[in-house]
Amino acid sequence: MSERLYLFDTTLRDGQQTQGVQFSAAEKIQIARALDALGIDYIEGGWPGANPTDSDFFREAPQTRAVMTAFGMTKRAGRSAENDDVLAGVLDAGTPAVCIVGKTWDFHVTTALGVTLGENLEAISASVAHLVKKGREALFDAEHFFDGYRANPAYALDCLKAAYGAGARWIVLCDTNGGTLPAEVGRVVAEVIASGIPGANLGIHCHDDTGNAVANSLAAVEAGARQIQGTLNGLGERCGNANLITLIPTLKLKAPFRDQLETGVSDAALAGLVKTSRMLDDILNRVPQRAAPYVGASAFAHKAGLHASAILKDPTTYEHLDPGLVGNERQIPMSNQAGQSNLRARLASAGLEIDPKDPRLAQILDEIKRREDQGYAYDGAQASFEMLARETLGLTTKFFEVLRYRVTVERREEADGSRRTLSEAVVVVDAGGERMLSVSESQDESGDDRGPVNALWKALAKDLGPWQAMIDDMRLVDFKVRITQGGTEAVTRVIIDSEDGQGRRWSTVGVSPNIVDASFEALLDAVRWKLVRDSAAKGPAT
Repeated sequence: MSERLYLFDTTLRDGQQTQGVQFSAAEKIQIARALDALGIDYIEGGWPGANPTDSDFFREAPQTRAVMTAFGMTKRAGRSAENDDVLAGVLDAGTPAVCIVGKTWDFHVTTALGVTLGENLEAISASVAHLVKKGREALFDAEHFFDGYRANPAYALDCLKAAYGAGARWIVLCDTNGGTLPAEVGRVVAEVIASGIPGANLGIHCHDDTGNAVANSLAAVEAGARQIQGTLNGLGERCGNANLITLIPTLKLKAPFRDQLETGVSDAALAGLVKTSRMLDDILNRVPQRAAPYVGASAFAHKAGLHASAILKDPTTYEHLDPGLVGNERQIPMSNQAGQSNLRARLASAGLEIDPKDPRLAQILDEIKRREDQGYAYDGAQASFEMLARETLGLTTKFFEVLRYRVTVERREEADGSRRTLSEAVVVVDAGGERMLSVSESQDESGDDRGPVNALWKALAKDLGPWQAMIDDMRLVDFKVRITQGGTEAVTRVIIDSEDGQGRRWSTVGVSPNIVDASFEALLDAVRWKLVRDSAAKGPAT
């Protein structure tokens, strides 16, 4: 019979301690709803009273199936739990569960808190008992537990027993400094259970300072812990926390976890994991990590010709699971290392079935290699590869033609002495036999200039006549520039990542000695790929 494993998300609290991350209350609400849809059991919303954003969030928190949890700390020495204003503030958030952090390392008790070991035990016990008396589910985060257990195991265990004896539902072992390794985590968790704290009441909270947070969490579960704390995309202080985006599919799809444990994450929710991960990146204005396990754009990419050849025969030759299970997809990148196996696989994924003896296959490969000598890179620009292949195969539709474009950048000295730039673009296109001229500036809502490429994109996407509706949900999400040669012969390579309302993400490349021209080439490929795919979905392939 499977045992229940509970997932506790602390993105909104511990994840917000990531350098450069600061959620608004509205963003925290959006993330909380996504976590609830994913099937997370506990959502730690923050520390009420610690800052205005957290307080606002708890006032406006959405109704969730997940147990909403407030975070705080044990009462201070010298006052009762009933008269501790910090505890009162946490309780005032009105959440059904409260997680309080307390010291379990004797060094921290005497040095950081400046209290006796006995006073710390009393603070833990009284705080937990107070929460239980108020009808809350109590969780105790045993801060620095693994360091404390290494230094003074008897006292560290006494701290756990003080919380458990006072009625804590969960005792969470925290690797706060992130320096413990999996073998030690597994051994210590087993010893804690043997000491009298049931695994059904034991959680694990790992930081990633050695790159082992996921492995440490799994080691704890194998040893008997039944709650995992972590964050989306591994957000967290310093090197981050255990990444739930990696842990969830491992727990659901990998033995022995899939056979022995149940989580609240359904198969349908698992299939939306890529979207959940990218939602957080969008909120943070970050580029998704291409090499992220399970959800990265390169997680199921097969560049070597030998690999691609085997994948065509049986995907399990080079894939540990079906990428569709987590909402990802297989990629067969094209590059000057590619062979016909990669080429046929990539064409097939684009819906282009070509006879293996078709001489145009060799023409496509030759053209790729010729262009990569000029500075193009198609292994990271699949949409541009597809457009090149379609052109060679005679399978393109001329949706529109750019007759001309112009970009200007003006720098102004303002009356107050400040300097301001303004980028403006003019694009003239022929779409469906109709000539259209579009002009756009690159200012954002605050009036700041967003640069010439932004101005070009806004002008190009302003009016494509009969095709305009197809690109209205399209947006640019990343822009990368690299100089591929030096000196006066410098060549600029631009790669642009785009997304649309259907959740599709695609990359295009442009190369030119002129960065604006390279950018415009990549923009054109991005728009044309979108039109090809959407028109194919509505009728015969073009």
